[in-house]
Amino acid sequence: MTVETRPAAAAARLPGRASRLLAPATLGSMALLVWAALAWAPEDLEQGPPQRIFYIHVPSAWVAFLAFAVVFGASIALLATGKQRYDQIAAASAEVGVVFTTAVLITGPLWARPTWGVYWSWDPRLTSVFILWLIYLSYLSLRSYLPDPARRARFSAVLGIVGFADVPIIYLSVRWWRALHPAPVVLVRGGPQMPGEMLAVLMFGLATFTLLYLLLLRIRIDVQRAREIRGAA
Repeated sequence: MTVETRPAAAAARLPGRASRLLAPATLGSMALLVWAALAWAPEDLEQGPPQRIFYIHVPSAWVAFLAFAVVFGASIALLATGKQRYDQIAAASAEVGVVFTTAVLITGPLWARPTWGVYWSWDPRLTSVFILWLIYLSYLSLRSYLPDPARRARFSAVLGIVGFADVPIIYLSVRWWRALHPAPVVLVRGGPQMPGEMLAVLMFGLATFTLLYLLLLRIRIDVQRAREIRGAA
């Protein structure tokens, strides 16, 4: 399989119309989410104010999983077609996914300390998220190590596909093993196990962080294309 190289001139779109439209929508949504999480959502009776980290922690995890699902799909498309644009999408999405996984690993301990009494435990879900972070750090390291574009695209695609296997393990870990991490409260039989206001803020947070993911993904792809243009000049 050979990786198709797009003409650099066809890729010249920085910052790009999509980025210009997404940016104000994302910023406005983020501001509204902060207000809703801090002032509108009711305080949890057991956990108190630290529970409000939930509205950042869970959307960060959702976006990380979304980002790595995009890496998975783009990697399959790259191996099937050899088109370079899929490698660009996979690389950009992996970078954004690592950022949000880092956010998960930071906000989780901040929430855990007042709730569990410790910042970290080798809970199955925490451990599997940490492994996911290491997998995609390795993915980015592999991309920086291989200078040949065709080999880099193929090898990275394989790792991007294999690494995604950890995502369903993370999701199912609280069902498979007894752990400190709480069980799901949204996608459960009988409906969400939380007040309506909390659920509304969570859903809005998921939508907001999805917008943020799309914005960052678009920016990273535009930056990659700008580098191609400079390299071809």
